[in-house]
Amino acid sequence: MLRVAIPNKGSLAEESIAILKEAGYRQRSDSRDLVLVDTENQVEFYYLRPRDIALYVGSGELEAGITGRDLLIDSAAQASEILSLGYGGSTFRFAAPTGKKWSVKDIQGKRVASAYPGLVTSHLNSLGIQATVVRLDGAVESSVRLGVADLIADVVSTGNTLRQAGLEIFGDSILISEAVLITRDSEKNNPALQILLRRLQGVITARLYVLLDYDVQKDKVAAACAITPGLESPTISPLQNEKWVAVRAMVLRKDTNRVMDELWDIGARGILVTDIHACRL
Repeated sequence: MLRVAIPNKGSLAEESIAILKEAGYRQRSDSRDLVLVDTENQVEFYYLRPRDIALYVGSGELEAGITGRDLLIDSAAQASEILSLGYGGSTFRFAAPTGKKWSVKDIQGKRVASAYPGLVTSHLNSLGIQATVVRLDGAVESSVRLGVADLIADVVSTGNTLRQAGLEIFGDSILISEAVLITRDSEKNNPALQILLRRLQGVITARLYVLLDYDVQKDKVAAACAITPGLESPTISPLQNEKWVAVRAMVLRKDTNRVMDELWDIGARGILVTDIHACRL
């Protein structure tokens, strides 16, 4: 059986279970369960601490896992990302006391507090900057005021918490993270893993796209297809009225209403939108 690690708690856990259910896999009904065996799909799911998942996969104990890109890099495990899953997004930034215009060069020789020391150290090394990285498990934004560090590297959303602590963001993003499917290089061609990969890709695509059907006059087909080119090509079918055809194409969900407006303007009618539950492309 394919052995897959899933976050047992935190921001990634609920959405990881949801995407696996959409992909046709059984998931635990009791949050206290540590293992679930999906006999029908020949997969064993292990519910582990998100921070440990990359280590289990990298060591070869498990073939695959879902974790954050930040946690993967921070672990320095022998595992690699094979698919971005599109949820659990976060951005890592540097922040330092207000009142001084900081640049990345100013980090040289300073103390940087972070809950992700491996990630920060790797980033600083890539910039050729020498600094002391102080590991903290929480309340990183208080470390400067308490004298533990000179600046911090942390997840930033609105920045309100940092401003309340007297800190301001500077420099480019350290990392843009999200949930990812990971494995070892030796497992990438594993047939069971390829099935999991295709299923998840199908769910991700289904979430991004909708199916659009509409009728349009034959002399407007070229204009209509320019608006809805589909992934490869739209499907065009004849109608009883020989002057009209039916068109079907996949369009990005976020563009649906704009596309409908443009189709209406060129004379398309009977415009229908259908959700896609799953697909293989």
